[in-house]
Amino acid sequence: MNFPYSKKKWMSISLAAVLTTALGAGSLTASANTGSDQTKAPTTVQASNDKTTTQTGTGSQTTTEAAASEELTLEKAVEQALKSNAKLNETRLDAKNADINQSLTYVSNSEMPSSTIETLEDAQRKYVTNENGKVNKKLNALYVKSAEAKTKLGAQDVYYKLIFAQDDLNLKKQSLARSEAQLKVAKAAFDVGTNAKTDVLEAEMGVAAAKAQLKSAENAVEIALMDLNDFLGVDLNKEWKLVTSNKQTAPIKLTNEQAKEQALSNRVEITRAEEELKLAELNVKLIDEYLAVSTLQGQQARNNVEKAKLAIDEQKRVVTKDVTEAYLNLNAAREGIEFRKSAKDSAAESYRLKNLRFENGLATTLEVIQSEEALSTSENEYQKAVLSYNLAVVAFETALGN
Repeated sequence: MNFPYSKKKWMSISLAAVLTTALGAGSLTASANTGSDQTKAPTTVQASNDKTTTQTGTGSQTTTEAAASEELTLEKAVEQALKSNAKLNETRLDAKNADINQSLTYVSNSEMPSSTIETLEDAQRKYVTNENGKVNKKLNALYVKSAEAKTKLGAQDVYYKLIFAQDDLNLKKQSLARSEAQLKVAKAAFDVGTNAKTDVLEAEMGVAAAKAQLKSAENAVEIALMDLNDFLGVDLNKEWKLVTSNKQTAPIKLTNEQAKEQALSNRVEITRAEEELKLAELNVKLIDEYLAVSTLQGQQARNNVEKAKLAIDEQKRVVTKDVTEAYLNLNAAREGIEFRKSAKDSAAESYRLKNLRFENGLATTLEVIQSEEALSTSENEYQKAVLSYNLAVVAFETALGN
């Protein structure tokens, strides 16, 4: 590096001038607040680490592949999953087959004339079996709806995880940029004799660590992309341009009591328990008509009615516990966002001030590196807090039976 001053005169210049020469005025401290809230612009995610491209503004994509990638919103991800998720389609086919079998059984039993029914066994075969078939058909439809709801929530889960894997990758890129900037500063200061060689070595270690973290983040994006494509039932290598405006940070509007009431009305487990109670009561009615409820068989049937009632109560307790736990986790995750954002903002300001001190010779390279690491950690923790809240919303919706 050639400088227009003698070494002696150069040594008298403040380190701020060295920084200006090496990086341009304010370029290091200006990066302290990067990595705050991610922009809402589309992000292109491709199936190979070495082709991962981020679009954070209105600029055009730099590759043909990126330009050709299909836009994916949360709504479109849900729509695609409902159409091509393998497990959901298997559930639909199983329900259809069960309904066909029920129809065959129903026709066979319905052909039995009521006038020929003389025994309890005949009555149970005609009435209980057919009623059980109707119940199962109703439950099959409910299970398909439940499977569709879970598929919607599952699509949200993998969609959010890919978004936040990409967010984490962006943060790692910013962290590497800060580390590389710090290395340039350390080298420039070493060249003019104002810093020791250890400062350069420490900065080089910081860059190496940032590169390792970046590689790990790139791998995480590729894995999250495959998980998304697998759940959506599309080509595992399919590329998407993600629209990241669906991240949620607003508090929920339901109270815990409202949530429990909604879940008790929606959950399939309670519906099944209630239908099984109806079947048990029908069996007692038939025994009373064709035999006697005072018989051992009648006593057993009445015990089954009591068991069915207990099963309903048990399911209501389970559902209430599930919803309350999901509700508490959701609120805790929401509060975590505020805590992590405050910590991130403080770390960004600390990093900015540490750089100003370094420029004036009042802080060491190691102190700046440690401050950058603290900022990077706080940025990652904030993103994890937002992800945790979004996943908590998904879990809460699942508990509600939506």
